[in-house]
Amino acid sequence: MSGKADPRGTGEGSTPASVTRTRLDRGRGVLGPALELVHTGRAPTRAVLTAELGVTRATAGAVAAELEALGLIRVDARPGAAAGSQGRPSHRLAVAEDGPVALAAQVHADGFRAALVGLGGRIVATAPGCEVVDADPAKVLGSVVEAGADLLRATGRRCVGAGLAVPSAVAEPAGLALNPLHLAWPAGAPVREIFAEQVRAAGIDGPVFTANDVNLAALAEHRHGAGRGARHLLCVATGHRGVGGALVLDGRLHRGSSGLALEVGHLTVNPEGRPCYCGSRGCLDVEADPLAFLTAAGREPGPEVSLLQQADDLIRGHYADPAVRTATEALIDRLGLGLAGLVNILNPDRIILGGLHRTLLGADPDRLRAVVADRSLWGQSGGVPILPCTLDHNSLVGAAELAWQPVLDDPLAVLG
Repeated sequence: MSGKADPRGTGEGSTPASVTRTRLDRGRGVLGPALELVHTGRAPTRAVLTAELGVTRATAGAVAAELEALGLIRVDARPGAAAGSQGRPSHRLAVAEDGPVALAAQVHADGFRAALVGLGGRIVATAPGCEVVDADPAKVLGSVVEAGADLLRATGRRCVGAGLAVPSAVAEPAGLALNPLHLAWPAGAPVREIFAEQVRAAGIDGPVFTANDVNLAALAEHRHGAGRGARHLLCVATGHRGVGGALVLDGRLHRGSSGLALEVGHLTVNPEGRPCYCGSRGCLDVEADPLAFLTAAGREPGPEVSLLQQADDLIRGHYADPAVRTATEALIDRLGLGLAGLVNILNPDRIILGGLHRTLLGADPDRLRAVVADRSLWGQSGGVPILPCTLDHNSLVGAAELAWQPVLDDPLAVLG
């Protein structure tokens, strides 16, 4: 660590420099864990940070001061005491609102968007979304990086890296988009390599990452949203087309042997249903996404807004229409069958739903929970909480989390 911690931030007064450095050296091993605790909102005060890290109060103070010196957090050394409280209130800790950011980008079937995301999962700035996705991934990624570079110039923020969310399984370690069918991109497109080239060409520093959009939504929700506190979190979501899933185990994404785990869209939930591009019939991917809903409701998709928006608006604004209600119930039942199978296999302690599935849950939560409970062994034994995702643009936030991870692992090595 740099040893630049301000003694006023630790409450140590005139502590000798040698003692302060010793505390900093002891605290270097917990610098990353300390930042992650503040980043995820689990250490709002220095007292909580001390307890969570299992260090002395003085060491926690030195660590907090060093993170503040790096421009990552803010320490309020003189917080006001709550009414009726006893004793001196602990120093409050918060992420620095003017600190570094990560460049986050997302591409989906109906457009793409760039954003800057700070610590705490806070979106600092977003570029206007584009609704045209070219069949050439280099053109799309060039445009989205250019939009992100404009945001960085406008805000003057330091960038720690860049992350990209795509609606495709991403094979590791090469970063290939294996099935970006709804984008008309070629199968196996080297999206990470292309994205990295565009980021470097724009003069943006830091590591570059790419991953599946639902994986990243799950990561963001686990750290900052509806999944906080879950040990084994299952996320299932449908965005603009198709259905995706993700699993977070003990705080880490479960990617499988090559990054392709949890392709839940190809669970069969209607054996006599629509043909799926995977070769089967009645998969969640074609039975429980926005296009499937609009078709079941007898509505012709229009070009004005995204399929997701059209489906959401129909459920929220016209649920009393018998055709809409019947279609909603049909999709809830199919989704419930898929979730029940996943519960039997994975035994999660929480399920969160995003996109249209969040809207379906809101329309008739009792029906969905009943289907899952009736069709799953573990559901019958007590039930698994099923909750809506709570973050706006959670895939963008998750893409930023990838770029922030090296900083969370070793803040001093990256920023010192």
